[in-house]
Amino acid sequence: MKRFCRCTMLIVLLLASSPVAAQDIPGLENCMAEKQIERRTGCFQSNDDFLQRAIAKLARDMQARMAASSRELAAAQSEIAALKAAMEKLKDELVQMKGKSEAGGKK
Repeated sequence: MKRFCRCTMLIVLLLASSPVAAQDIPGLENCMAEKQIERRTGCFQSNDDFLQRAIAKLARDMQARMAASSRELAAAQSEIAALKAAMEKLKDELVQMKGKSEAGGKK
């Protein structure tokens, strides 16, 4: 049991001591905190690029959703038309059956 604990502690220490590279995560930053005008301008440009990409992605997603909705609506409308036609056919058949039964009952 002690050996297992030692191995676990060793692994934890090795993982904790490994160097981690910092990554620049794109997103909105507080550009007014920058003192140098060049860095502030770069920050604003980075924010602008991030927002432009986000807007473009949302526009593509919305277009895809609208196209899918249009296809679903067209399918529903054609199904409704088919159901209306079937209903009319059934009504006609019912009228014919009633006519035949009334004619047969009057004889």
